[in-house]
Amino acid sequence: MIIIKLQGGLGNQLFLYGLYKNLKHLGREVKIDTVSGFEEDELRVPCLESMGLKYAVATRDEVVAIRDSYMDILSRIRRKIFGRRTFDYFEPADGNFDPGVLNLTKAYLDGYFQSEKYLGDESEAQELRNELLKYQDTSLSKSDQIQDLYDQIKDGNSVSLHIRRGDYLTPGIMETYGGICTDDYYERAVNTVRSKYPDARFYIFSNDLDWCREKYRSEKNFIFVDIFLPDDMGKDGSGYKDKNQNMSISRDVSELYLMASCKHHILANSSFSWWGAWLSDNEGMTIVPSKWLNNKNMTDIYTENMCKI
Repeated sequence: MIIIKLQGGLGNQLFLYGLYKNLKHLGREVKIDTVSGFEEDELRVPCLESMGLKYAVATRDEVVAIRDSYMDILSRIRRKIFGRRTFDYFEPADGNFDPGVLNLTKAYLDGYFQSEKYLGDESEAQELRNELLKYQDTSLSKSDQIQDLYDQIKDGNSVSLHIRRGDYLTPGIMETYGGICTDDYYERAVNTVRSKYPDARFYIFSNDLDWCREKYRSEKNFIFVDIFLPDDMGKDGSGYKDKNQNMSISRDVSELYLMASCKHHILANSSFSWWGAWLSDNEGMTIVPSKWLNNKNMTDIYTENMCKI
């Protein structure tokens, strides 16, 4: 059996789900651990089900067995004497593709596995894309506002432009993600699109829209995507930690689908906008920062159709 540790936000979880589907295509018995990755993460919860995705869930006993993390006294003594009999697999330190992962038959996979190469061949990738888009119409019809945005996006040279701030500016995270998607990067990306599509309209997706509005208030054809959801989106029994978290996940899913509806894409160094571009069925421009992280040379995060700036 292979167990995948689910962790991170929606974009991270989609990469792990894509790996899960590919391993199943390869004939492996695969399950997902939906608990361990969130025990110390107060901000995130499993959110794949919000896109209508189904998967086999590993039990606590199965996770303990494959990781040899039994807490009884005899197991502790045994590990002290003979060492731990674990099947933990940690992704490479540089975050790039390891083809050996697809040959494993028993493992506990811990990492983010952020590469299209983990998603299978072209036909399997397209099958995954179709599955992830099944919930699109339902999500985009949740409110008149979202439907109106979708109609606008589909009518013209729409560009999703993702600006990630918030957590990217906090100590401990900024050292990894910060200072990459600079003002210069976005200016050059916008000018690159406008040079080919002068009528382009830029839809701004961000976790800090107030800052974006102030920064780009004088820009022509910039639309700031600020989604409001119906009040009943956070009813008790949703499976999330609280109402606000439920609504946040629903908003993320709707924004992801709106991104995917755009013809062109300007990405932040974020898995969220990566998936927004990857799910798009339009053959437009996809512009990305030439460096993804400050402390890792993540070359396999890029796909063939991406233009690096």
